[in-house]
Amino acid sequence: MFYSPKLSLSDILGKEYTASVAGALDALGVMPEKDAQAIAEEKVDFYPEALQKKNEELLDQVGTQIAKPFRSENNGAATNAFAKATNYNAAPLTGLCNMRLGEDGRLYLLGKSEHYQSSLGHNFNGYKLIDNARKLGILNATHNNTRGYVTRLMERELVRTANGLAKEDKAGLEKVLASEEPKVLNRVINLETGSLAVEAGVKMMLARFYRLDESFGAPKYENKTPVFFVMQDQDGGKGANYHGTTVLTQTFRGLWPQFYEAVEKAGIYKVVPVKINDLDDFKTKIEQYNSGEYKTAGFIHELILMNYGGVRLTDEYIQGAYALCRQYDTPTMSDEIQSCMWYKGMFLFRLYGIQPDFVAVGKGFPGGEYPASKIITTAEMDILNQFGALVTNGQEELASLAYLITMTFSEANGDLIEQEGKRFEAGLRSLAEKFPKQIKKVEGQGHLSAIHFQDVDTAARFAKILNGYCIDTSAQIYKVNCPPAVLLKPPVISSDKTLDYIVEKFALSLQQL
Repeated sequence: MFYSPKLSLSDILGKEYTASVAGALDALGVMPEKDAQAIAEEKVDFYPEALQKKNEELLDQVGTQIAKPFRSENNGAATNAFAKATNYNAAPLTGLCNMRLGEDGRLYLLGKSEHYQSSLGHNFNGYKLIDNARKLGILNATHNNTRGYVTRLMERELVRTANGLAKEDKAGLEKVLASEEPKVLNRVINLETGSLAVEAGVKMMLARFYRLDESFGAPKYENKTPVFFVMQDQDGGKGANYHGTTVLTQTFRGLWPQFYEAVEKAGIYKVVPVKINDLDDFKTKIEQYNSGEYKTAGFIHELILMNYGGVRLTDEYIQGAYALCRQYDTPTMSDEIQSCMWYKGMFLFRLYGIQPDFVAVGKGFPGGEYPASKIITTAEMDILNQFGALVTNGQEELASLAYLITMTFSEANGDLIEQEGKRFEAGLRSLAEKFPKQIKKVEGQGHLSAIHFQDVDTAARFAKILNGYCIDTSAQIYKVNCPPAVLLKPPVISSDKTLDYIVEKFALSLQQL
C-alpha cells in the first residue's frame, strides 16, 4: 500500500501564512477568522486505503460500459488536424485514480497518464487542499512582480529536491540558494508550458552569443556561430529530439526546413544531431564545433526519449557527454518535462549522477491540475533580464500548491515508486522473452517504458487489439525514421495489481497477433 500523508494547508504552507490569510479574510468581512482557521487546519487524507482498494476493484470493469453514454452533436471548432485525431468516445466524463470514464460510458485504464501529466491519476484526494485554498480565497492569478508566498515556497522546494537535500536540512538549502558556483541549481523561472520552459533555457544559451537588448554588454562568444547538439534519429536526421512547439525548438527537430536553411546559411545558429549512446560521435562533433567560426551553445536532451520510441540514454554515455560539455564550456539541459515525478527523488537526472545547467520540469509536478512548467538553472546561467523569459500567468499560486502536494506525496513514497517501476519494467521484459517474433526489445526505465516491435504492421495490429481492452497507450508508428513502438507511462499510484493487469492484457494482445 502507498503511504497516505494526512495534512492540512497549515501543514503544507505553514501556520504563520494561513493565520495571516485567515486574519485578512476577517478584515475583508468575508468570514470570521476562526472559520477560516478551521478550513486551514482541516486534515486531508491524500490517498486513503479505501480509495486504493477501489482503484484495484475497478480493474474488473475496464473496457465495460458502466454508465449511460453521453451523446452530443457538439464537435467543437478544432482545426482539421485536431478534429481528425479526436476520439470522442474516450473523451472524459469523469475519472478516478487510474481510470477515465469516457463519453461512451466505458471505463478506460490510464496506460500513459493522459499523455504524461496525470502523475497521480484522476481526482487525487490530496488535491482537495486546492479546494480548501479556494475557500480561503487564496488567489491563483498574480503578476511576475508580485510572486506570492506559495509560489516562493514552491521555488525553494524545487531547489531543495533538485539538489537532493532533506526537508529538515534548512542550513544546506540556504547555502545552495546563496551559491554562485557553476552547476548548482538554485534559480527558478515559472512558466506555463514545457515549450516555454525549454525556450527560456535556449534563450539563456543564446545570450552568450547575442545581446537580448542594447543594455547588455558584449556576449562571451560574440561573433561565433552557436551550435546546438540534439539527439539524432536512426537515419541520421534530427527526428529523435522533441523540445516543444516554439519555432526555434521545432527547427531543432527538422521542421521549417526552408526557414532553418536560411538561418544556418546566415550563420545565426546551427543544429547538429549527435548519435544516441555513441560517445565517440559526441567527442568528434564537440571537437569539430569548437573551432573556427563555431562554438557549441548547448546540449539539449531528454534522458528517456519518449517522442522517439522511449529510448533510454545510458549512464556511461550521458556522464561522458557531460564531462566533455564541461571541458568545452557547453551548457547542458536535461528536459524532464515528461520524466519528472515518475522516479524516486522526482528528478531522473539525479539517478544518473549528472549536474545539468538547466532542468525543465512540468506535466507530472502539478499532476494535470494546471499547466505549470519551470526551468531550473544556476547563478552562472542567470543572464537574462525579467522580460527575457517571463510569461504573465507563470506565477499562479494554486498551481504552485499543486506542485507542493504532488511533491509531498512523491517524497513520502519514493521507495515504493521505485519498486513498482522496477516491477513494471521486469514484467514488460518478460513479455519480450516470451514473444521474440513480435517484440524486438523493451526500452525506457521503470514506469516510462516502450515496447519496440519488429515492424510497423505488428505494432499497429497490437495497438488496435489493445484499444479493444480500453488501455490508453500511444502507438508511435507515424515516424518513418523511428522504431515502431508502443509507449507506456502509468500513474505512480499504480499498485502491483494494476501493473500486473497491464502486463497480462499485453500478453493476451500479443497472443492474438
